[in-house]
Amino acid sequence: MAGLRSRRPDRRGVAGLPVKILLTGASSFTGLWFARALHAAGHHVVAPLRRAREEYRGDVRASRVAELGRVAECGFATVFGDDRFLDLCRSASWDLLCHHAAEVGDYRSPSFDVAGALAANTRNFSDVLTAMDGLCGVVLTGSVFEANEGAGTTPLRAFSPYGLSKGLTADLVRFHCETAGVALGKFVIPNPFGPFEEPRFCAYLLRQWRAGQAAEVRTPAYVRDNIHVDLLAAAYVEFGARVAAGSGFMRTNPSFYVETQGAFAERFAREIGPRTGLDCRLTLAHQTDFPEPLVRINTDRIDLPCWNEPAAWDAIADYAAWNAPQSLI
Repeated sequence: MAGLRSRRPDRRGVAGLPVKILLTGASSFTGLWFARALHAAGHHVVAPLRRAREEYRGDVRASRVAELGRVAECGFATVFGDDRFLDLCRSASWDLLCHHAAEVGDYRSPSFDVAGALAANTRNFSDVLTAMDGLCGVVLTGSVFEANEGAGTTPLRAFSPYGLSKGLTADLVRFHCETAGVALGKFVIPNPFGPFEEPRFCAYLLRQWRAGQAAEVRTPAYVRDNIHVDLLAAAYVEFGARVAAGSGFMRTNPSFYVETQGAFAERFAREIGPRTGLDCRLTLAHQTDFPEPLVRINTDRIDLPCWNEPAAWDAIADYAAWNAPQSLI
């Protein structure tokens, strides 16, 4: 590779994927699943975490960190781009930087701090690339909420200031990677769901059904792209291999269930009801307010022969039962 780094094919792992991976944001819902999938493929994952160990307690993130410790080498109190993080970068030879961490906060808020998020997401990024000896490439997580990602209602504007911060982050990371001559892959996430998720839409459905009540879907007309998190993670591993073996810039926009949110809720009820014995009743509201684009979806349909769709639904039902009474997925 031209620029600061040279490839070292003698250190390649299964299917060409690097064996030494620095994964940021691994305490997040999707981050844990990415770490699991990379570990299952036989790779050494190092996961720097922002908080001290004792600060992870009593919530779903703490559960994820406990799971993460089984599949990755965790480094606590290590913030992206700070001195401790740079020391970690210099401490070993690395094959791939998977930069999944990002400032999220109240991502729906119109007062979301775009400039602050951009600064945190890219802090000392050039120094990070310089510090990582032997780096083959960078995988950056993007979002379908960004401007000009995926497909749908035009113009493809950012959903929110958070979406704007993610797009600006991608632009600046691409600039630094191109300057350094390091391959960059952008992995654009739609709407993942599954075990260890924050208590959002699917958890709300389960809470209502467990209480013997119908669940109301207030935005049934929105067309979105929902994907099982374990399928998304499998696609992430494959994409990482492509980035490590390639050069320049590449992108993937993994897609699976493209349908209205009402139709997805009905699908969720059909799959979960028989597996749990719950009466999965739904009420679909008549949607008249559309503050978000009517349609926003990804464009690359995922088809992995090794993935088992019924088993993925089984895992959601099992996890929901295990986490009673909160039913957090």
